[in-house]
Amino acid sequence: MSIEDDVALLERVPTLRLLGTTSLRMLAIGSEQRDFAGGDVLFNAGEDADAGYIVQRGAFRIEDGGGVEIIAGLGALIGELALVVAMPRPSTAIALEHSSVIRVARSLFQRVVKHQKMEPVMVHCPNHQAGNRVRIERTESPFVLPQSEIGNEEATEFPAHPLKKHVR
Repeated sequence: MSIEDDVALLERVPTLRLLGTTSLRMLAIGSEQRDFAGGDVLFNAGEDADAGYIVQRGAFRIEDGGGVEIIAGLGALIGELALVVAMPRPSTAIALEHSSVIRVARSLFQRVVKHQKMEPVMVHCPNHQAGNRVRIERTESPFVLPQSEIGNEEATEFPAHPLKKHVR
């Protein structure tokens, strides 16, 4: 895919759309594409989360080990919290078919945001367990997630996320 195709895909992701075209172009240039055959593992639960992934083609099954299964298709952002905070992966993601993703490293994402003039925003994180809303705020270290702001009613709501949740 071309840089323009990657930027167009990144613009479809509600969380990333907030950054604007210039920042998305920088993310597209600095990110990498990875291809997976059906059954290949994107990541395992417990691994260090150092990047988020945007599904470019195909689909991934995300399992939390507790019976909840999510299918992430075209344009889905997988591992969104890894873009802002170091943490172990809470789930395992497996390709359901020949698939590809755009891998955005946390270090790249934070550099892009740090160099952008941006007001703090509320981001809807469908997989985040504490109220589904996280305030992302620019500071000297690119992000802090103030606990007092989680669940703030003034949070921005985004359109439906391209994830389908299944409970087994």
